[in-house]
Amino acid sequence: MALKIRLSRGGAKKRPFYRIVVADSHRARDGRFIERLGHFDPMLAKDHPQRVVMDQDRIKHWLACGATTSDRVQGFLSGVGLAEKPGVPVQTKKHLPKAKAQERLKAAAEAAAAAAGASAEAASAEAVPAEAAPAEAAPAEAAPAEAGEDTKAE
Repeated sequence: MALKIRLSRGGAKKRPFYRIVVADSHRARDGRFIERLGHFDPMLAKDHPQRVVMDQDRIKHWLACGATTSDRVQGFLSGVGLAEKPGVPVQTKKHLPKAKAQERLKAAAEAAAAAAGASAEAASAEAVPAEAAPAEAAPAEAAPAEAGEDTKAE
């Protein structure tokens, strides 16, 4: 018989309450179980001491007998130092767009980057003449005066 330490749901609708139980892995979630090892109340605050209550001695006993834990219960046990934290599953690539769509997205991103680069260059080019214009304006004003002096000299 394959034993599993897992959660069994109880409580009213929209008011969950879970028992931590040892059960045959082939039984229904809320079906018959061998022993109750604690409880979990998700309606309480995360730092509340009564949120997760476990009988650690009995859990150690069942783990020694070969019982395995569900991911959720393993997370609880890692909090008290009885087990390692469960690993995060690797995300598959099925949610990503197909190859052609990725190429289109890449081309669109490059075009947007080129447009942004061109607009940044245009903005910087506009900023440079505005700063240089006053410096060039002074010699431009002096040039007509000099030109006027030349015309008077003739």
